[in-house]
Amino acid sequence: MLLNRDLVGHMAAETLKKLVEAEMVEVKTPEAVVPRLRQAMLEEITVEDRINDEARQILIQHQDQMRNSGISYQEMFKKVKAQLARDKKLVLR
Repeated sequence: MLLNRDLVGHMAAETLKKLVEAEMVEVKTPEAVVPRLRQAMLEEITVEDRINDEARQILIQHQDQMRNSGISYQEMFKKVKAQLARDKKLVLR
């Protein structure tokens, strides 16, 4: 993850504040909404980390086959990661 978790909490609070100020949302208890918004933001920004972990696990399972075939780990990592993202209908940067 590229962002510090504390920064994400701050971003969640500021985002909610701006939405309320712009009258785009109405919130009775912002202190209850901010943690939920923070969690949603954390899940969104860590999706690529989870895909990377899943791709690594798959490649670990097939490392002997890759070694015997002479396939590049980096090449296969990119392909597996792209396939996982497609399967989960995710758009990665």
